Amino acid sequence: MQVLQVQMEVGPDPAEVGRARRWARARLAGSGIRDDEPLAETLVLLISELVTNAVVHTGCPAVLRMLFASGGGVRVEVADASDRPPRPRRAEGDDTNGRGLELVDGLADRWGWQREGAGKSIWCEVDRVPLVPVVPVSVEGVTPPGRVRC
Repeated sequence: MQVLQVQMEVGPDPAEVGRARRWARARLAGSGIRDDEPLAETLVLLISELVTNAVVHTGCPAVLRMLFASGGGVRVEVADASDRPPRPRRAEGDDTNGRGLELVDGLADRWGWQREGAGKSIWCEVDRVPLVPVVPVSVEGVTPPGRVRC
């Protein structure tokens, strides 16, 4: 399996999150994932959450990596210099934060973290499932949807 990896450095400034999203959209388009595909929106949201967590909770620079597998899956990694493991929180009611890792857990097919050098890397993976057109099949004695038996 071939893998293409691209990466960018992210400064410890919340404005970097928007830059990371724009960078990611351009890289997704370059890999053949159209901007209007649900996969692109999901990946951009995941990247936004992981980069935000790195910038807000560590105050350190980070590295955003995207790995594109030949089978269509995409892995996103955000590495930072903090050795503190990610700590999922549960937001209550009108809380304005505390939902990031919950979102990652709900949107990604897999996610986790690992030590990387003196810091850590938080990663998530999304499988690209090709859209297969659904073709109604007529079976003798069964009426296909939308048809009326006479």
